[in-house]
Amino acid sequence: MTAACPIEAGRDDRKSAALAAKRITVGSDARVVGGLAFARELLRSTVTRQAGAGAEDEVDGDPAFTSVFFLDGESHKRKRQAIVRFFTPKAISTRYRAVMEETTDKLLDRMRSRGQARLDRMSFELAVTVAAEIVGLTESDQAGMAKRIQATLIGLRLPQMSGRRRSLGQVQATVHGAHFFLRDVAPAIRARRKERREDVISHLLDEGYPDKAILVECMTYAVAGMITTREFIVMAAWHLFDDDALRDRFLTSAEPGQIAILEEIIRLDPVVNMIARRATADAELDSGSVVDGEKLIVDIRAANVDEAGVGSCPYALDPDRARSGRAGGAYLSFGDGSHRCPGAQVALNETRVFLDRLLRVPGIRLQREPDLCWTEELMGYELRNAVVTCERS
Repeated sequence: MTAACPIEAGRDDRKSAALAAKRITVGSDARVVGGLAFARELLRSTVTRQAGAGAEDEVDGDPAFTSVFFLDGESHKRKRQAIVRFFTPKAISTRYRAVMEETTDKLLDRMRSRGQARLDRMSFELAVTVAAEIVGLTESDQAGMAKRIQATLIGLRLPQMSGRRRSLGQVQATVHGAHFFLRDVAPAIRARRKERREDVISHLLDEGYPDKAILVECMTYAVAGMITTREFIVMAAWHLFDDDALRDRFLTSAEPGQIAILEEIIRLDPVVNMIARRATADAELDSGSVVDGEKLIVDIRAANVDEAGVGSCPYALDPDRARSGRAGGAYLSFGDGSHRCPGAQVALNETRVFLDRLLRVPGIRLQREPDLCWTEELMGYELRNAVVTCERS
């Protein structure tokens, strides 16, 4: 595929780039960084810290009970080391793989009995089930929980609101958060107070977290592990249905080859578009400099197609790309440095399991392509209403 790329002048396999270019906005108070080398340095640097997504507000609380996603430095390192066991390859293979396979088989059996299904609904049910197993949200109806989690996303829009609209949004966020806590989080806490399990909520109880802090952690993991994975699964399916040669290669490849294809897809169409950082000191890095207090926006999309870093034909989908360089195949799609997404391998593996089985269903085809939409809450794309059909069992 790489060899053919230069012949196809202007080849661009991205599906969400045009929409993102229209909808992504960055405030005038921030500097956008799109070069891969400088972006990676910023994400790995000790002179930058989390910014955006409510990070400034969160770290004002007790760091002992602040989510690991909002911390930096030693406090972040300690908490990260404590939870990493939930996301290791061993944990995926021994605990979560069975959940991925069983849930996928249930979804596909239901699809085959009807002869069709919505891709976004199947992918969300899978993502919710897997993330709930990791976090420990297993004591309530998961279909209802998925809707309640979706409702809490209004809280992510509060920084962009002002005046009466923000006050109303705060009330709505509080109500939805309370509903999620009472129906889903509280029952899980009660069950684990009686008997600990190998999941995040049990770990938080061991650490002495109060209920409110556990709720914040659950909401954060829900967005990271459920909402974004849903879009990734549908996007990867769309690419594979659209390209017969790529689909055949996926189905005839071993797991590493399948993962390489998925990483290349998310390189081109990352679910997360921007990562914000704040400089904590003047510093000269190898690829650029920062000024104390400066807000920096890492443009994931731009960095992932930086030809100097990813190689020639950066807009072409090439599963062999990562083998020719030293970087991981997803490049910055899962972040980098100390805050790199801990669940990256979980998302890749559940997507691989689901698509490998979906694409082998007799008569499977994409009857309706997804609607490409935009969500202001996450500043990212959404894929809705894609319909797949198959032979009825």
